[in-house]
Amino acid sequence: MTSPISERLADVTSARESGRRKMDWAAQHMPICGALREDFEANQPFAGEIIGMAMHVEAKTAVLAELLAAGGAEVAITGCNPLSTHDDVSAALDAVDGVTSYAERGVDDEGYYDAIEAVIGHEPTITVDDGMDLVAAIHEDYPELIDTIVGGAEETTTGVHRLRAMDEDGQLEYPVFAVNDTPMKRLFDNVHGTGESSLASIAMTTNLSWAGKTVVVAGYGHCGKGVAKKASGQNADVVVTEVEPRRALEAHMEGYDVMPMAEAAAEGDVFITTTGNRDVIVREHFEAMQDGVLLANAGHFDVEVDLDALSDLAVDTYEAREGVQAYELDDGRRLNVLAEGRLVNLATPIALGHPVEVMDQSFGIQAVCVRELVENGDAYDAGVHEVPDRLDKEVAEIKLDAEGVAFDSLTETQAEYMDSWQHGT
Repeated sequence: MTSPISERLADVTSARESGRRKMDWAAQHMPICGALREDFEANQPFAGEIIGMAMHVEAKTAVLAELLAAGGAEVAITGCNPLSTHDDVSAALDAVDGVTSYAERGVDDEGYYDAIEAVIGHEPTITVDDGMDLVAAIHEDYPELIDTIVGGAEETTTGVHRLRAMDEDGQLEYPVFAVNDTPMKRLFDNVHGTGESSLASIAMTTNLSWAGKTVVVAGYGHCGKGVAKKASGQNADVVVTEVEPRRALEAHMEGYDVMPMAEAAAEGDVFITTTGNRDVIVREHFEAMQDGVLLANAGHFDVEVDLDALSDLAVDTYEAREGVQAYELDDGRRLNVLAEGRLVNLATPIALGHPVEVMDQSFGIQAVCVRELVENGDAYDAGVHEVPDRLDKEVAEIKLDAEGVAFDSLTETQAEYMDSWQHGT
């Protein structure tokens, strides 16, 4: 099956060269994926496997796809967000032996789901998702493929939430690893990755400073913690909104102002949603906001900010700056939405996503989870599974070795003590 990527780009050779440079730069700073690639090339663990991927197709993801292909897999990939694809990277990836890329930036809903169906057309034996759209499409429209699928891996919080809901309904019919929930992903990607990349993308898109601004962070999970921490570190005043009492208390104890969104709406200069839920910022909040506020989503789908309600309120809308849509209300106030309400760290015109080193860790986990499915897939029943701790530790050890960091090990006596209930005071 041939990808139409070459037909979309006027100068395919130039695009591929540009994308290849981005991939090579990323690969230089991804020692975990580099070490795994050496192993995979030597041992070909994925020979005969077809890996279907729906992820943000940019340089770091391309390194993962190329890594899996180097291990013997046939890889078919498309985007998991219409605005996060880098077309030059997609073209370069499509030129890699064993990889077919269907990802294209800026497609409409029909084009987006056509590309997912094209990936499914390869009849994958393993799925790698960011948001669960690939898993959902297979279950809803191609259930005949499920018997030949060994399992899958899910990258992000929203996808894991969807998978758990599907599992609770008894509808998930093959095993999927919750990569998002493992420490090597959650503690670094969600906190440092989302925090750094979201703020960097907003600053580069708007050319505005954080210092002195009031930043309202909706949600205080791992992603919200990262955004709040990084914004505070750049001298912003941070307000947190939450629906979970313990997280609200945690934010309060960390020194942030905590209040309902109905109150925060009048206080904020910048609003960043990180919840993975819908209708976090709605009409009543828009009505209370100051002129010139920035509205950004660092969650997942474009439903956290109610753009339909904002459009209804607006008497005019226009592009205030590339990647920034202004909604002018009847009293003259302008509310500015970044990246069409989509993932701000990936969907603005100049967005680069998470830092390379952070994604090396996350994609290292993805790669070893795929290896685990191939080697031990029969050990996992249909449903959502935690990533085995030994795989998480393996990736951490590769990273520490690459950084030249040594660490202690338990002695036999210490290990025995920790495993015993008989040693008391």
